[in-house]
Amino acid sequence: MAKIKREDTACIIYTSGTGGAPRGVLQHHGAILCNVDGAARILAEDFGWDDEVFLSFLPLSHAYEHTGGQMLPIGMGGQIFYSEGLEKLASNIEEVRPTIMVVVPRLFEVLRTRIMKQVEKQGKVPNYLMGRALAIGGIKAQREGKGRLRDKPMDLLLEKLLRPKIRARFGGRIKAMVSGGAPLNPEVGTFFEAMGLTMLQGYGQTEAAPVISCNRPRVGLKMDTVGPAMDGVEIKIAKDGEILVRGELVMHGYWRNEAETARVLKEPEGESGAGIWLHTGDIGHLDDKGRIVITDRKKDMIVNDKGDNISPQKVEGMLTLQPEIAQAMVVGDKRPYVVGLIVPDAEWALEWARAQGEKFDFKALQDLPAFRSAIRAAIDRVNQDLSVIEKVRQYAFADEAFAIENEEMTPSLKIRRHKLKERYSERLDALYKG
Repeated sequence: MAKIKREDTACIIYTSGTGGAPRGVLQHHGAILCNVDGAARILAEDFGWDDEVFLSFLPLSHAYEHTGGQMLPIGMGGQIFYSEGLEKLASNIEEVRPTIMVVVPRLFEVLRTRIMKQVEKQGKVPNYLMGRALAIGGIKAQREGKGRLRDKPMDLLLEKLLRPKIRARFGGRIKAMVSGGAPLNPEVGTFFEAMGLTMLQGYGQTEAAPVISCNRPRVGLKMDTVGPAMDGVEIKIAKDGEILVRGELVMHGYWRNEAETARVLKEPEGESGAGIWLHTGDIGHLDDKGRIVITDRKKDMIVNDKGDNISPQKVEGMLTLQPEIAQAMVVGDKRPYVVGLIVPDAEWALEWARAQGEKFDFKALQDLPAFRSAIRAAIDRVNQDLSVIEKVRQYAFADEAFAIENEEMTPSLKIRRHKLKERYSERLDALYKG
């Protein structure tokens, strides 16, 4: 696909979907074409280019879906089907039988939980097969997709008895599921790989149209990375660890906001003559194969009262993998320890109430010592795998689930920290007074 130079293109204004970011982004056709070209090359070279079918789930106003779910399928001559919503997504997948799905991590977390719960109810054999699949999948993840010879007989058995049933729930012809818009917990990616579904994690932001990088099987899938940069994209790591990006995909600037434009489009500090780079605000590094490893957002990092840096996204991702916890936010900036805001999983809470002979009243359950102890046990399981400074010492319940409707989540299902901190400030502050 021929590249269109910046000076030859008209500007398009996008509305940024990231909390706290300037609203207007001056994007251009060359940036979109750079994204489409780079993504299409990955699909064509790593999976083969055929009559592709995309199932669109995210709002088209979001840059990730606009490019990955609309412009990319159009550029590839594919078909686009539009989901009827989260409640009907499972039936939409079976009906459409997509070959490519572009989704956010939160949805994959929900699907993982549902699959595991369904298998748990099917008896000893399915649970045994699930356990073996996850064990083998974990080993493959460590070896970047390469299995051990001694696992091959069981792997073949799983390919006949378990994985076809899981793939059938996704229509049976998925080439790849692409996760983007927020960090994907490596454990979630490993789960789908173990089930025989190829999971790719991408990275980007609205200011880059938005795709910057994506995992590629030919480079090696590693779930704690977001892959190498796409064709035509340069990556540089600044002295403070910030990820810098340069290429045709970078925006012209923010709409009528020269100060913000100058803040993110500039030369790296202390490197005069290095040229203009997009300063992403993300912290990370490149591994030995040139894949980007993101550790956190600059502005989201928790710095405790001793000056230690803590990644909230890592802790939150581990918490929400527990069956008892649906959503979580942790805080601890300039504080002696980390505390959490928890939304219990509704299905788990219902089952717990039935087992305990309690009436299912979500609010009333949260006042029961036994219910609180069960949530505390889930947090303690996570704490076992965290360092001393990362451990969640205290927690409080949120009044309701974080959602787009109450403005506590973005359209790509990332939590809006400033909104939650504002709403629950007194409750969170009280956790440091006990």
